[in-house]
Order: sequence, then C-alpha cells, then structure tokens
Amino acid sequence: MAIEPGAKAPDFELRDQHGQTVALSDFRGLRSVMLVFFPFAFTGVCTGELCALRDRLPAFVNDQVQLLAVSNDPPSALRVFSDQEGFGYPLLSDFWPHGTVSRAYGVFDDEKGCALRGTFVIDQEGVVRWTVVNALPDARDVNDYVTALAAL
Repeated sequence: MAIEPGAKAPDFELRDQHGQTVALSDFRGLRSVMLVFFPFAFTGVCTGELCALRDRLPAFVNDQVQLLAVSNDPPSALRVFSDQEGFGYPLLSDFWPHGTVSRAYGVFDDEKGCALRGTFVIDQEGVVRWTVVNALPDARDVNDYVTALAAL
C-alpha cells in the first residue's frame, strides 16, 4: 500500500545517473520534492512520461521544487537513457538492494520486479502532500502534477 498524504516521507539515499548520491533530506527546508517512480528506462510509456516532464521542466525544477525520478534500473542504464532523451533532472537508481526505496513508498511490484507508476509530492518539512499511483500500463497526467504543486 502506497504512502498516503499526511505521512512522513521515508528518507533515502540513491545514486543518480552520474553516480552522485542524492538524499531526500538534501532538500528539507529548502524545496519541496516531486518524487516520480517509473518502472523501466527505455520503455514507451515511461519515456513518454519522463519526456513530458522534461518538456515542462521549469514547472518541476525551480526555487520551490525539485523533481526526482526513480526506477529499479542500474545507474549505467539511467545514464544512457538520460543522455539519449536529454533529461535535465536526476534519475535515481533503486537497483540495489533491489527496490528498497520503492518498497518503502509502497509502490514496488514484487511479481514484475519493478516500481509502479507512483508519484509523491513532498513538502519542505518532508510530509507527503499529494500522491497518485497508476498501474504499469497507465500513464500519469503531467497537468495533475502542476495542480498538486500549486496547492502547496
């Protein structure tokens, strides 16, 4: 079961596509975080969702908010994916131990071995303020993210 609004967001440290460690707590007191879990790099729906975020990046990476995208792919795959698509935001690897952060947020699919399409808007104090979880084949609407962030 996914973490609900009002809950404290579990902290984590994951490596990004450049091998840099990124922690949720890095943003505490500074910016809200939009945490977007996606199943697999290089797949159609995931690529479409992440490109939609890239195309509206100023709405998701600015002085008030930081976008972090998480999958269970290894950092090397995320690097190639990011370079290929021109993503200007961190892609975080929840590869090993496999799915630890995805499980903490309640969006790991044990049968498929990947994260579901879960999104969490986390305020500057580390509290989840909005969430949506879609099934693997169902893309999320980027306009819902804009609305959720505006409500902070």
